[in-house]
Amino acid sequence: MSRFAGAPRRLRRVSSLRATFTVSFAAVAAAVTVLVGFLSYDAAARLVRVDQQTVFAEVVQDLRDQVRDHPLQPRDFASPDTDHDGPLDDIIRPSRTDIQVLGPGGAMVDRGGPPLPVNRHDRAIADNGTAGELEEHKDVDVDGDRYRLATVALGGGRGAVQIAQQFSDTEDLLRELQQRTVLLVGAVVVAAGLFGWWLARRITRRLVRLAGAAEDVARTGRLGIQVPVTGYDEVARLGRSFDRMLGRLAQSEEDQRRLVQDAGHELRTPLTSLRTNISMLRRIDELPPDAREELVADLALESRELTDLVNELVALAAGQSDTEPVRHLDLADLAEDVAIVARRRTGREITVHVTGDTAVDGRPTALQRAVSNLVENAAKFDRGGRSPIEVVVAGPAPRTGAGQSGDSDGTDMDDRPGPVRVEVRDRGPGIGDDDLVRVFDRFYRAADARSLPGSGLGLSIVREVATAHDGTPFAFHREGGGTVIGFTVGR
Repeated sequence: MSRFAGAPRRLRRVSSLRATFTVSFAAVAAAVTVLVGFLSYDAAARLVRVDQQTVFAEVVQDLRDQVRDHPLQPRDFASPDTDHDGPLDDIIRPSRTDIQVLGPGGAMVDRGGPPLPVNRHDRAIADNGTAGELEEHKDVDVDGDRYRLATVALGGGRGAVQIAQQFSDTEDLLRELQQRTVLLVGAVVVAAGLFGWWLARRITRRLVRLAGAAEDVARTGRLGIQVPVTGYDEVARLGRSFDRMLGRLAQSEEDQRRLVQDAGHELRTPLTSLRTNISMLRRIDELPPDAREELVADLALESRELTDLVNELVALAAGQSDTEPVRHLDLADLAEDVAIVARRRTGREITVHVTGDTAVDGRPTALQRAVSNLVENAAKFDRGGRSPIEVVVAGPAPRTGAGQSGDSDGTDMDDRPGPVRVEVRDRGPGIGDDDLVRVFDRFYRAADARSLPGSGLGLSIVREVATAHDGTPFAFHREGGGTVIGFTVGR
């Protein structure tokens, strides 16, 4: 049950991401489309309405000018002239208006099609003595259609001319335009939603695979899962970083596993010996004095061996954690401090030779542990003690003259300082060629060194410290006999 418990939650999260992207994309598209559609429709409607109103106002003004300039009779407007150059044709042609002619007192002379309403104000205009007097109705219902209506007096009580312009057809046209705009907006929103869903699916596809790989790691605990990585964008960078992180975690897990296995193997020997000796303590009264002393000495030796082994394991594990802060230090001073402590512990003569610039950025405790292990290793194997143990700390020579006049931005690769080299030289029996390549392996001990005290971890710690400081360990035969073992520290 728990194996698939995370699947619905993952699907909900993925669906939510895609839905959010899709809805956001569709919402933005809808907002832009609605805004553009509204503005376009408003501009078009305003333009059409203003244009029609302007044309109607111009026709009315032309009619007023005509009746003011010429004393026209109702019959002049009753029927169009055969030559289409009469006053009625001049009104109808440019405006597509309907005309209705009234006689004195508002009597019907020529009924419009459809007939236009005549009220008391229109009759008063028909009896008006001043030509061009106007009575305007902005919204009149005629057989269910909406009209603009204007009544213009002919003057002298001769009658009036009614001009009507239908605007319900225009409103119907604008209403249809509005409906089509709404349909277009809806289609754009649906298209934007579909495109947003496709785009969200395309964008999140790699994130889904990456999330699946992470959840597989969390569920199974296996760090060797292949992380799918394609492209060079931010998602690809995230995938590569995640893959590198898994690689480092897998390597760390493998190192821990090997350390535990090797430690368990090495701990069996002193523990078995201690268990045997402890079982002999029950009969210590039955043993002769020499056997008792040998048993107690063996217990003390095994206890020291076990203590040293545990201390080395703790130091090795602490060295892998890299929690110690990095400081600027001088390796020559650190080697001098190690030599002082080693002289007191071993009674051996230990000399320190320094050349060049030995300042580095590193972890003091780890570096001190590495140098101390090298010196203790030399003291343990150089049992004769006829020659001093030499500690050599060599850095690059200080730059002078032309060497200091490089580019101020530090981009010249030739001006970069080289690594600092730490060597410990002894005159012991040396190390065989087959053993030189393995002296830095954990728990490895040469055949002629297995009878000596030690855990086999000292040089392994040296390798770990050197690697953590961008350096490398090395070991080779010393000319004239003995061994040179050391490491480098990057600058």
